[in-house]
Amino acid sequence: MSALHTAQPAAGQARAWPQPAEAGPAPAVPGLPAGRRLSVAYFSNSLARGGAEEHLLTLLRGLDRERFETALICTPELAEQIASDLPADCELVRLSLRAPWHLAAAGRLGAWFRKRRPDVLHSHLFYASLMASPIARLAGIPVVIETPHVREQWRRGWIKSRFFVDRCASLMVDRYIAVSSANAAYLRREKRLPAQKIVAIPNGCDCERFRALPEPSAALREQLQIPPQAPVLVVVARLEPQKGHAVLLRALPRVLASFPATRLICVGAGSLAADLRAEAGALRVAHAVRFAGFQADIRPFLALAAISILPSFYEGMPLVAMESLAAGVAMIATDVDGTPEIIVHGQTGLLVPPGDPAALAAAILRLLADDSLRAALAANGQAWVRRRFDRHRQIQATQELYVSAWRESCEKRAYARGGAAWDGDSMHQERSS
Repeated sequence: MSALHTAQPAAGQARAWPQPAEAGPAPAVPGLPAGRRLSVAYFSNSLARGGAEEHLLTLLRGLDRERFETALICTPELAEQIASDLPADCELVRLSLRAPWHLAAAGRLGAWFRKRRPDVLHSHLFYASLMASPIARLAGIPVVIETPHVREQWRRGWIKSRFFVDRCASLMVDRYIAVSSANAAYLRREKRLPAQKIVAIPNGCDCERFRALPEPSAALREQLQIPPQAPVLVVVARLEPQKGHAVLLRALPRVLASFPATRLICVGAGSLAADLRAEAGALRVAHAVRFAGFQADIRPFLALAAISILPSFYEGMPLVAMESLAAGVAMIATDVDGTPEIIVHGQTGLLVPPGDPAALAAAILRLLADDSLRAALAANGQAWVRRRFDRHRQIQATQELYVSAWRESCEKRAYARGGAAWDGDSMHQERSS
């Protein structure tokens, strides 16, 4: 069943987008006519808050308000989880559009597009784009952008795995934002999307926020029944097959054999919650595992951590890896997709093969046994993330993409009207009429 509710207020080679030399507050965006703000509508049909949604929040919070106005169209389920963290000036639209046969919701989305007339639609994840991009095209939205975020390893079947639908849908999309170099290569080589449409803009995080971790909380340790001196492992990830929690649980008996006081905190919610609890029991490690559920603020948990772990089978550019390193916490992750662009093995963390409990256990034991190595990796990782993955870089590059894609659309429309030179002020008046 679909529902729509609006609250005011409650938001060749793939091209690598230029990045400023140093992170800092994003400067004003050039290229817009005087007094012109671009309106950007973000669309997500996810039911749960995860890394893609944190990426979306980074943009909603960070866009230059003198140049952009925002709206977020998302499911009621996601709106419930994200509304309190939206900027006050972001329009929130609750809409369930999760399948092509949700015709009533599709009609309502089209009506909203025609009424609000945004300049840019930016969808997050492939299925969201598949639902919204054709409607945006029919409604005359000038720029349609998709951020796919991840390699879709879960897709099965000949048609799905060959990405035929993706290439057809690419006719509706002006730009794809790849969140890592690996993600750009996947879009270009495996999905065979048009390379000229792919722009690599790495994810970023709020380095200052994570650098200023709270003091480790004795109260939180007590609440989680973790002894004061027990080493803590933290995995921050949705409890879904992609994230590999079961592999970590299978590694835990080997860790406990050498460090019996070790405790693992799983921060996140998802469909595997009951299964993972049962597996922890079957492996006889339930006494060492704590399931903390979804947490909007993960910093108190990182403050307790000796090691942050991400045992995923596939990723795009994992925010939790950036956040862990920005917080000065040593990191172990699987060697998949964009993760090695953050976790450089032996320099900013340790990498292990996906799905290998023995290798994961060995990496954990290595760091638990060597305080100096753990500290060196954490310090190197913190400097690396601050230098390369600050959120201001991501925001500035995305703003520049919005403007350049919008200007290109204006120029094409001006040419189609008879070859006249593009006039930004005239286009402003046309869309305001």
